[in-house]
Amino acid sequence: MLRATALFLGLLWAADAQAQAVVDLRDGRSGEIRFASSSPSGPTVLMSGGGSAVEIIGTLSLPPGTARVPAMVVVHGSGGVSAGREHAWAKRLVDMGVAAFVTDSFRPRGVTSTAEDQTQVSTTSMVADAFNALKLLATHPRIDPNRIGIMGFSKGGQVSLYTALEPFRRAAAGSLRFATHVPLYPSCALPYLSREITRAPMLVLMGGADDYTPAAQCERYIDWFRGKGAPIRSIVYPGASHGFDSPGAVRLLDRVTSARDCRMDIELEPVQGRRWDDGVLVPADRINAYLRECSKRGAHFGGNPAALARAVEDLRAHLAATIGAH
Repeated sequence: MLRATALFLGLLWAADAQAQAVVDLRDGRSGEIRFASSSPSGPTVLMSGGGSAVEIIGTLSLPPGTARVPAMVVVHGSGGVSAGREHAWAKRLVDMGVAAFVTDSFRPRGVTSTAEDQTQVSTTSMVADAFNALKLLATHPRIDPNRIGIMGFSKGGQVSLYTALEPFRRAAAGSLRFATHVPLYPSCALPYLSREITRAPMLVLMGGADDYTPAAQCERYIDWFRGKGAPIRSIVYPGASHGFDSPGAVRLLDRVTSARDCRMDIELEPVQGRRWDDGVLVPADRINAYLRECSKRGAHFGGNPAALARAVEDLRAHLAATIGAH
């Protein structure tokens, strides 16, 4: 019933957005913005430029003044956009002199959360949304198109990683690329691998006590990026759980789906899985079945003020070095 209600509300929202979607930001607007994107069901569809049309919402916040500034696309996690995390980071970014564009990939698709069922919105749909946000921001008179980065949380952290893969970028962004990538506690149990990456600088922030998306799995993926020539740094905050930058105490979420026991690379050229344990290849049409088999329920989520304080300063230093934050 809840899912049907969410879908109905999404359809109402889409109908309203149809007449209001923008094709560029040359008028210098900020605030809530609706723009065109697509919903590729998986990597093959994304790389072919396919996927059904959809209109996405984003909220753009600009630093005061008239000078050109860097920007970050801010990508939410499985729980959708929240004031306590995505919009809180947007405010911090603006305080650093960086424009922030918080995208909402769920509400326009009639979804409120994918924490219990990640198939409701594919990660590749969110990758498409992120690249379309990049293209849109590049038309804004106050934003430097060469200094647009991306950060994201959990599922959005995966998007922050995958937008550095060249097959996705070429298909969805044309000549543009993100200037830096900052994933926070992404899932790395089923990483996408490509022959080429953009080699943009990356900073990965993770919790040492994360039992939802364990840091150790991401260190393996980070080593792969490093081997491809990416200037990448990872920081693990001891004792911090998944969502350490969120308000509220750590608590057990017994219904969320975690891929922590999955261990398979997904190669993009061609699309196929390769298991970590025995190197056995898994055809593209069997990857989702493997994911269903290896996924588990339950994980901890909650804030850690000390880790958040460190993450703010670590991000500030990274953005100062890469896109000119202050």
